[in-house]
Amino acid sequence: MSKKAVYVMGMLLLAVIACEKITPGAPDPGDTIAEPTDGLTPEQTALFVNGDELFARVFTPEEGLGPIFIQSSCEGCHVGDGKGHPFNLETRFGKQTGNGFDFMLDKGGPQLQERSISGYLGETLPSDYTHTTQRLAPIVIGMGHLAALHDSTILNMADPNDINGDGISGRVNYVIPKDYFKPETIHLDSSGFFIGRFGKKAKEITLLDQVVFALKQDMGLTSDFDTEDLFNYQIANGATDNVPDPEVSSDIVDKLVFYMRTLKTPTRRNENDPDVLAGEKLFTQIGCANCHVPTLKTAVSDILAISEKEFHPYTDLLLHDMGPELNDGYPEGSANGSEWRTPPLWGLGLAEDSQGGTGYYLHDGRATTLEETIGLHSGGEASNIASNFFALTQSEKDQLITFLKSL
Repeated sequence: MSKKAVYVMGMLLLAVIACEKITPGAPDPGDTIAEPTDGLTPEQTALFVNGDELFARVFTPEEGLGPIFIQSSCEGCHVGDGKGHPFNLETRFGKQTGNGFDFMLDKGGPQLQERSISGYLGETLPSDYTHTTQRLAPIVIGMGHLAALHDSTILNMADPNDINGDGISGRVNYVIPKDYFKPETIHLDSSGFFIGRFGKKAKEITLLDQVVFALKQDMGLTSDFDTEDLFNYQIANGATDNVPDPEVSSDIVDKLVFYMRTLKTPTRRNENDPDVLAGEKLFTQIGCANCHVPTLKTAVSDILAISEKEFHPYTDLLLHDMGPELNDGYPEGSANGSEWRTPPLWGLGLAEDSQGGTGYYLHDGRATTLEETIGLHSGGEASNIASNFFALTQSEKDQLITFLKSL
């Protein structure tokens, strides 16, 4: 059991044994990032612990792993629930045709699974693909707060026609929901399309979508929500792992979703440091906050601890055109190749800890410094903001970077 799980289980046991509220000493901020959000009930904390154990669980071929896969556990990509490492990049592929973009589902698309169980061969790219794109696993803490936003909050930040004239024209990604999707009061129907908010291009509507996709496309695990197993189209016409589908129950999926819903938002560090405060002002002055919106508020939720809460993700969850240098030619939903969802900046200063000491940024980890990352914003909508950053003095740049690392 992880240090985090032991700590949380200890909290639960104390709550159950004692007749009065007991508040144990918490670890110092920054020592761990994967903690339950404050205010959970003992029952909810127990569910959180169950989800934590499942998130770290290493699945075996006997339990349905594969026959082709990328990783054997959630934490295999999201180490400590933080950002992934470039050695674990996911590859998606497809081809451009005269009729649009083909995700090559009949040849193993949209995602490449290069690993396999014993006696089976992993995939290689089909010979007729035209586009690939690589994705770095995101930090997962705080995602429950993003999931609890009302669609109207996201729409109110959108400005697809740049009516306010700031050069930023963020828009929502309207996607077709999965067959199992059940809209909640926070979801607004737009002629059968709904607003995506998860994934690099906001192609997933809910955390359930995200979990179901990862179970199958990353680990080869079917569920009650997606029962058709992966297989290598180049060597077979069906799955051969000999494990009945679905391989994981809806109970397991639900516990993973609850775990992600109730992960605590990242803890700020050194927020009262003079350089951090100066950098925060510069962040707004040069226009970064136009897309990386600092403060949002959740809607009413069935989990009281995340209901109507202000939080600070530094995102608008909208699609923005990032220009030719970041154009991967790979559409998702209504997003084209150069459009990307504004990534939340919270936890940015924790990235190096989960990535082996070096931070890897952007959707594919190509940048290894924050200054390099800002430089790659020089095309598309953020070009003026990037120019504003590089026009700062070195001292001011340092202050802004110090602020970003405090998030």
